Amino acid sequence: MLVLRSLLFNIAFYANLIARLVLYLPLLALPRPWLMAAVRDWARSSLWLLRVIAGTKAEFRGLDLMPAGGCIIASKHQSLWETFALLTIAKDPVFVLKRELSWLPFFGWYALKARMIPVDRGKGAPALAAMAKRVGEEIAKGRQIIIFPEGTRRPPGAKPAYKYGVVHLYNTLDVPCLPVALNSGLYWPRRQFIKRPGTIIVQCLPPIPPGLSRLAFRDRVAAEIEEASNRLIAEARQTGGTPAPAHAGVA
Repeated sequence: MLVLRSLLFNIAFYANLIARLVLYLPLLALPRPWLMAAVRDWARSSLWLLRVIAGTKAEFRGLDLMPAGGCIIASKHQSLWETFALLTIAKDPVFVLKRELSWLPFFGWYALKARMIPVDRGKGAPALAAMAKRVGEEIAKGRQIIIFPEGTRRPPGAKPAYKYGVVHLYNTLDVPCLPVALNSGLYWPRRQFIKRPGTIIVQCLPPIPPGLSRLAFRDRVAAEIEEASNRLIAEARQTGGTPAPAHAGVA
């Protein structure tokens, strides 16, 4: 049954995505807010399909902690799930993403129209400077910058590998940073076909105000996200569902 439900969900998920990529093409000629509203509707529909077909629910905690106006949202990254689910909780989100994704047909067109921010991770400091400039422009418009500080998906419980990008943004911009913990990798594991029933939990943590030193911010944002994510993993194992095994290092 788990395999069948996962198969049906994957078919529905990608059919829904492809259909909307085509249906939304006229929005490329309209103002950006129209496209953002449509993208959020797609994200909500994907969460609905996941809940109805695969039995995987979503619970968002601490949304009242979201700063008003422009901010950095620094999220744990375990799964493809949060790349669309986080679109539903921010007022006007913008992702920092790998430059190569902006080259893709359809996806790249929409990313550019939505003013997502591509970064060439191979260029080091110049790429960080260019990213910070673009982020500053979007922050000034009151948007929320969503960044995955580890840069790529990490299995639940894996040793954290935080990059310098989020530290550079925090040090450059005079805005708060909202740490976000989650346990999505237990139910939508990276590079796996299976989608497991249960409840994915996203926990927004108290914002980190601007003004900390680089070292203090780096240690604080990593510690808070990791500690909260580990708690969510432990909670998932105590409350039922069929989560995937966590990486070695997490009980």
